[in-house]
Amino acid sequence: MLDLKSLTLNPEKYKTGLINRGGEVSQIDNVLAINEERKKLITKSESLKAQQNKVNQEIANLKKNKQDATTLLAQMKGLSVEVKILEAEAAVVDQKVQDLLLYIPNLCHDSVPVGKSAEDNKLVRQWGEKTKLPFKPLEHWEIGERLGILDFERGSKVTGARFTFVKSYAAKLERALINFMLDVHCQSHGYEEMIPPFIVNRASMRGTGNLPKFEEDLFHLDKVDYFLIPTAEVPVTNYFGGEILNENQLPVAFTAYTPCFRAEAGTYGKDTKGLIRQHQFNKVEIVRFSHPSYSYEQHELLTSHAEKILQDLGLHYRVMALSTGDIGFGSAKTYDLEIWLPGQNAYREISSCSNFEDFQARRANIRFKPSSGGKPEFVHTLNGSGLAVGRTLVALLENYQQADGSILIPKVLQKYCGFEKIPGV
Repeated sequence: MLDLKSLTLNPEKYKTGLINRGGEVSQIDNVLAINEERKKLITKSESLKAQQNKVNQEIANLKKNKQDATTLLAQMKGLSVEVKILEAEAAVVDQKVQDLLLYIPNLCHDSVPVGKSAEDNKLVRQWGEKTKLPFKPLEHWEIGERLGILDFERGSKVTGARFTFVKSYAAKLERALINFMLDVHCQSHGYEEMIPPFIVNRASMRGTGNLPKFEEDLFHLDKVDYFLIPTAEVPVTNYFGGEILNENQLPVAFTAYTPCFRAEAGTYGKDTKGLIRQHQFNKVEIVRFSHPSYSYEQHELLTSHAEKILQDLGLHYRVMALSTGDIGFGSAKTYDLEIWLPGQNAYREISSCSNFEDFQARRANIRFKPSSGGKPEFVHTLNGSGLAVGRTLVALLENYQQADGSILIPKVLQKYCGFEKIPGV
């Protein structure tokens, strides 16, 4: 959520930011107009309260001198009723302002490339070289079906489209990837591991910016007002919801493996084959809570942690700075890690690493108390995929496929899965 005070003081800055995102400045105009109405009601209420104080003093003086205060007492009663009415009206208008703010995206950092779409994303760096195979590479779904380790047909039979049975070697490889990623983040990068709830309430979804704008992308439980999580970002970020940390606790870093559930309401017809866009998938998430003064250093650090997983697996990737036209709703700045897939002859996103600044913290009310004293301030929240497990499996199948149909396993994974290769057929 945007800071209303900052928005009021510098509306043109926020309007420019919204235009760069492809939004409508009327969203900001509406907020400012209704906020003016709220301020007028508050001013009128405060004026009446001052009048109440004056009348109250006059009543006290009359009673002290044993004089009749009946007229003033009636006036006082009328003022009290009017104040309550104005306060109730102001509360209704204030709620309108807060509700409108929930639909306005975050202000992008000055370093974010201005653009209209993913075509305007900027290459920051790349690591390794594209895999060159001496044969025509297969796509991962062809490999998976041929080896009998991915069953899309029965997944669709049991549930529906975009559900898959991951079997045998692939199932063991997914489990190995989860353990490997968690170990690296905990042992090498200093994250604390947690297993969060996989179901959250409406307030938690609102806290991370998923609600109210993106409800159609979520899986809602009918009997209770709960949601299946689209990512561990939601429960982990809300872990400190409504709390005030001490400054010396920052930064805080958590990592969590969870299954993730996404309705993908706006992507029908896109990536319908394979594991790229499933309704259910596994992911290891990394989340950081930072002091505002060094959150962009933390952003670079978090991104490097996601990159390290790909480097250890020997997978070529590139880092892209997302443009204003492609960046997520709540993010102030995002790097996408895009993995090279030789079977698809394309780069595909495998991790998004974002700094939300205080956008989520305002919604979830996560603050810290400065060591020097003063009022509590909002923390900055950051998160990234470290990594999307299913997409990492895709990358391994396509990049390590061999001419005889087998799949080699990177050395760092062999102790986790217990085999050096998936045999061909």
